[in-house]
Amino acid sequence: MHFEIPYDDGDRARGFYREAFGWQQQDMPGMDYTLVVSGPSGDEGPTEPGFINGGLMPRDGSPSAAPVLVVDVDSIDDTLALVGQLGGKTLREREPVGDMGFAAYLADPEGNVVGLWETAR
Repeated sequence: MHFEIPYDDGDRARGFYREAFGWQQQDMPGMDYTLVVSGPSGDEGPTEPGFINGGLMPRDGSPSAAPVLVVDVDSIDDTLALVGQLGGKTLREREPVGDMGFAAYLADPEGNVVGLWETAR
């Protein structure tokens, strides 16, 4: 679905990724979050293979000190239930993200943080 990269200094992080990779960025009004576009994109995301979009967020608002991959799922609640059965752990329950959808975070049995995204219907 997308990636999330935590930062300590937002201006420094945004400048680094903009200059290093040419990523386009857009601050989200009312949120401490910067959308990142890594390549050609349309309304539904990247329009060419090999690109993934994501975001930059303050480290203190991130469930992980490391970058997080976010997986698109049909139902966050069903996925978190299955994750628990498989030895994973819910770190952050399903919560709304504006009117776009819902997010949650889990830890796999190895301790890696994975994000979940459920698009609003």
